[in-house]
Amino acid sequence: MSTLGFERHNHARCIRSAVDAADALCATRGLRFTPLRRRVLELIWQCHRPVGAYDLLDQLKSERDGAAPPTAYRALDFLMENGLIHRIESLNAFVGCTHPDAPHQSQFLICTSCHRVAELSDPAIERQIDTKASGAGFQPERQTLEVTGTCDACAVTR
Repeated sequence: MSTLGFERHNHARCIRSAVDAADALCATRGLRFTPLRRRVLELIWQCHRPVGAYDLLDQLKSERDGAAPPTAYRALDFLMENGLIHRIESLNAFVGCTHPDAPHQSQFLICTSCHRVAELSDPAIERQIDTKASGAGFQPERQTLEVTGTCDACAVTR
């Protein structure tokens, strides 16, 4: 198995695919996919490592006059609300969603060495958590499972 699937990865095609999916989703839902929202999505997809809001803002400031925190946060809110990105809670950072076409609960594999993130969307894991929560008298509203560890490539170099 390769490092979270990135060795044989065509990154330019990955970014293009994410933006095309966002275009289609926004068109279907009648949403405005503004140039700023598109650029924030591209910046997030530039690497498969979580990106913090202020890192995004710094990149935007280097490209656009007047980029300010509210501008970046509004774009991030839009992208999250529409399932195009996820927030990695433990890192207070964002990653692109690999399944934006349908609502889902996500599980994330986070390499503590290279900081790459892979998204899983396994309904069996989701059902298991729901079943255990229900048995404990708890009704989950949202699930985000973050698993930290070491990817294969980083394990080999240790």
